[in-house]
This record gives sequence, C-alpha cells and structure tokens, in this order.
Amino acid sequence: MTPRTPQTMKPATAAKKLGVYLPATPEEFQQGLVSRDQLNQLQANPPEWLVDLRRNGPHPRPEVAARLSVSIAGLARGGVTEPLTTAQIAEMLDNPPEWLFQERAILAEVRREERRLKARDAERARSGSTPAQG
Repeated sequence: MTPRTPQTMKPATAAKKLGVYLPATPEEFQQGLVSRDQLNQLQANPPEWLVDLRRNGPHPRPEVAARLSVSIAGLARGGVTEPLTTAQIAEMLDNPPEWLFQERAILAEVRREERRLKARDAERARSGSTPAQG
C-alpha cells in the first residue's frame, strides 16, 4: 500500500476558507500550496498576520457583504467592487448610503421568501402532496 499524500489546496481556496483577501496575505502564503493540516493549524492557532487581516482587512466581498448585511450582488449594485477595510465598513455603517438601506430590504425580502418556500415544502412533505398537486 502506498503512503497517502496530504490533500493540498491552492492559496485562493485556503484564503476563501480562512475568510481573508488573498492579495493581502503574505507572499509565501500566496505562492505555495496549503495542506489540509496547515489549514487546520491556521484556523486553530492563527498567526499574527491572519489575526490582523481578520480584524482590520482588507476583507473579501463575502465578508464585506456579511458585515453590511447585504448580498454580494447588492454590493455590486451599490458600486462596491473593491475589498474594504474594517474602518471603511464602520464608516459606511455610521453613515449609510441610500443603496445600503435598499439592499438590506431586498435581502430581508429574499430571506422571507426562502423561509416561506421552505415551510411550504415541509408542509407538502408532511401531507404527502407533490408540487404538481399544488
């Protein structure tokens, strides 16, 4: 039986799993492959650069969207195309632009509709009806 080789991932995948913006990571992180064990170690005992990136940014779009309570598409519609720092996000929260209110309302409506559909499907499953039966 041959020895197992460790599972590795590209730096972009590892950065996504760590919730950080890849271009802001150290050069050695960007250039090499990351093993599953290394990723687990980074998550369990983050080095100072990772702690600093998570605290201050710049943050990738999914993180910016989550902190602003909007969708990633909502960020794009609002004109936010670049990563933002924690300070920039705080400034936006302190002085919210009009689009932020609109996008939060859109996201809230989408989530309400998702909950409604999930409840409807659960009810159909309980009663034994199928979507074709209405």
